[in-house]
Amino acid sequence: MPETATVAEDATGELTGFVRVCSVDDLPAVGAVQVEVAGAKIAIVRDSAGDIHAIDDTCSHANVSLSEGDVEDGEIECWLHGSRFDLRSGKPTGLPAVAPIAVYPVKIDGGDVFVAVTKES
Repeated sequence: MPETATVAEDATGELTGFVRVCSVDDLPAVGAVQVEVAGAKIAIVRDSAGDIHAIDDTCSHANVSLSEGDVEDGEIECWLHGSRFDLRSGKPTGLPAVAPIAVYPVKIDGGDVFVAVTKES
């Protein structure tokens, strides 16, 4: 599982390490799409409040794509066994998963979604 991303600031205070992954218009009104960045499968998720999140796309309980699951109340549910994860923290909120998933920083700029997947060395 990828580690949680770390982001550095450049001399102007801008965040660095972000990669464009999709357009905001590519996302469902509520739901997720899978993207791949630096070999990592990431779920880009829009919740019912319209907030956009980036999480590891693989359920920590089973090797299943979370982007195929349902999104509700700030959580995503794995379609196979029903594990749920908080979209902000990655912590499991419903069994059978007990291990968290990685959460990545997201930036929206001009209708595009950017994610930082830089890992600590």
